[in-house]
Parts: sequence; C-alpha cells; structure tokens
Amino acid sequence: MTDPNPPIGNNIPTHPEEMKTNFDLRVGKSISLQGSARITPAGIVTVGVTTLLVTLAFVALVPPRRRR
Repeated sequence: MTDPNPPIGNNIPTHPEEMKTNFDLRVGKSISLQGSARITPAGIVTVGVTTLLVTLAFVALVPPRRRR
C-alpha cells in the first residue's frame, strides 16, 4: 500500500535547468528569517513578461501631466 501523504524532501523531481538558492535574513537581534527559492528559465521569462505588461497597463491608465 502506498502512503497517501509522502514525505516532502529532496525526492521531488526537478527540472534539469532549475536554479535553487537558500537565504538567511536577519533584522536586528531577534528576527531571523530563512527561506529557499527555485525557478526555471521559463519562470524568469514569465516574470519579465508579466512585469512588462503591468508597467504598460499602468502607463496607459495614468493620465499624462502637462508642464507649464
């Protein structure tokens, strides 16, 4: 019988071109945050296109200012 909730760990299949990072962030003496991230090249392109489209939408919605 297989486990319906398999353990989460390094046995997750990864993309061959996947980039991974781990980071530690300290704010003052009492706050410490740890995190990790992973992204593929397609994810980087998607973030760039999304940022471009949001910027273009913002520019189209903001009325131009006229200087005197």
